[in-house]
Amino acid sequence: MTTDAIKEHLKQVKYPGFSRDIVSFGLVRTAGLLDGVAKVSLALTTNDPKIPLHLKGEVEKCLRAIPGVKETLVEISVAPVKAAAPANGANLAGNDGAPKAIKFAVAIASGKGGVGKSTFAVNLACALAQVFEFQGRPGRVGLMDCDIYGPSVPLMIGLHGARPEVDGETLVPMERHGVKVMSMGFIVDDNTPVVWRGPMIMKTIQQFVQNVRWGELDVLLVDLPPGTGDAQLSLVQTLPLDGAVIVTTPQPAATNVARKGGLMFQKVNVPLLGVAENMSFFIDPAGNKHALFGSGGGLITAEKLGTTLLGQVPLIPAIREGGDSGVPVVVGEPQGAAATAFREIAEELLARLVKPTAKPL
Repeated sequence: MTTDAIKEHLKQVKYPGFSRDIVSFGLVRTAGLLDGVAKVSLALTTNDPKIPLHLKGEVEKCLRAIPGVKETLVEISVAPVKAAAPANGANLAGNDGAPKAIKFAVAIASGKGGVGKSTFAVNLACALAQVFEFQGRPGRVGLMDCDIYGPSVPLMIGLHGARPEVDGETLVPMERHGVKVMSMGFIVDDNTPVVWRGPMIMKTIQQFVQNVRWGELDVLLVDLPPGTGDAQLSLVQTLPLDGAVIVTTPQPAATNVARKGGLMFQKVNVPLLGVAENMSFFIDPAGNKHALFGSGGGLITAEKLGTTLLGQVPLIPAIREGGDSGVPVVVGEPQGAAATAFREIAEELLARLVKPTAKPL
């Protein structure tokens, strides 16, 4: 049996908490079969001692199911996750042909309030951070909260009441759960309403883009407020976006507005990377699925916008509880259904960002 044939069998083994297999992640270094002995070597980057043990058992089980295999020998080399490199300023635009410090900037938008966009953005950022940490590259994700009037990201990510450091004229982003964060909520007191007109909104967004020391990032997610007004237009004029993700719930009251939000990005030449359907369904204790807000709205919206449905996130209490406690469900329950859904969306988003026409990670 050839090495490629053995690797085909090993594609059945998924990395814990991810939908991708160990072969597509590039973890299989060698594989062979000689005199009934199947020998496989893996190379991992992790600080979790449970993962190598789990994968060793799964690989052995997979190999024993191959006809002709009498014995298995699985070797695993483990390298620790390295600490994140210190931030060293950002070059968002990549002027004069210089490489961008932030490779991909992605807007998270909805058009309509109440669809869980900020909750989605926080969990997606944490899911992306887990993907990059798994690859041995922590500190590669940023989250810029541009919801000027109702910044909820600090609470949801566990930084409520925190204040960023100021270095000269530069703000140093806060960091939690492997994500670098900047939000209006860090700057304005909880009891102070933001009553601003367009020019002030534009100035704040420009400062968040140009005067925050993001350092080197693979992905910067930008959580936008609902609507298609000043904040959205200011962002497009200030930051060269690589794409936008539209968040909606299944019912027409949300999808009709979400479609308009998607059309706004198309009008300003920002590519749509996909639609994410939040609160898609509820599963009761008996295991029955209930479409509380209808069904199919996310897919229909994606089709009308000429893009893809990135995934569906279930409606479960743990997501809300994680946001209230500052421990997103992706972090608090990493093996749960919600965390798995967010990681699958993160993987699909990365795949669309690094398509042949885009600069690879």
